[in-house]
Amino acid sequence: MLKKLSVIAFAVCTALAPVASIAASGNDDVEELRTDSKRANEWVQIKKDKLKNISTWAKREDGKSIRSFKVEMIVDADLETLARLHFDIENIKRWFWETKESRLLKKVSDREYYFYQVFNAPLTVPDRDSIIHVVVEPFTAKRGYMVMKLNAVPDFMPPQPGKTRVQAQDYYIKFTPIDKNTTRLESEGYIDPGGIIPAWTINFVQRSAPYISMLGLSRMVQLPYYRESKDPLDFVYME
Repeated sequence: MLKKLSVIAFAVCTALAPVASIAASGNDDVEELRTDSKRANEWVQIKKDKLKNISTWAKREDGKSIRSFKVEMIVDADLETLARLHFDIENIKRWFWETKESRLLKKVSDREYYFYQVFNAPLTVPDRDSIIHVVVEPFTAKRGYMVMKLNAVPDFMPPQPGKTRVQAQDYYIKFTPIDKNTTRLESEGYIDPGGIIPAWTINFVQRSAPYISMLGLSRMVQLPYYRESKDPLDFVYME
């Protein structure tokens, strides 16, 4: 039952990772939800995977029923490889949590675009869909990192039959090269899947989903398709 509730609640965030890994950490996450209920506006660490170099946090903010998330990861890949993966919109569904469809809607420029994402839910609950506006701030020697800023724009297109529109999917992803083969990835934000779902269930899954998505990302960046490609990119990652 908990597994089903988890999929229902999230339906938005944030892949290929086995659901068993959620269940394995479920008890710890539920306990954290109980113990940090009074710790508003304070980041609480949820996961620290030293082997995979992934750490995640959650924060309950004043005026919001759903917790914000934060994740940090040291990725065994260079900046170009990570850019290729994130710009490959059609294949987001291969690694991002419960994504069943992803496609480009509009390319504004080589550093701005809109894309559509659909999240899987059980038969008794409508799938979630989201329209995301992305702005890319390319890496420069002076800046020292690349940033992608993502914001949900629910009214960009009409509601789709049988789907509930995600109301907020607002976060950033920061990529900082450590050396020629390693990159620090940092992401922080807030997601509201819309519709009527218990807030505690959404919070529980949002605390698990960033970690699961990062596991999917770590597998994808090892593929030659991303590591060895010389094809031109649709969007700029470096100036």
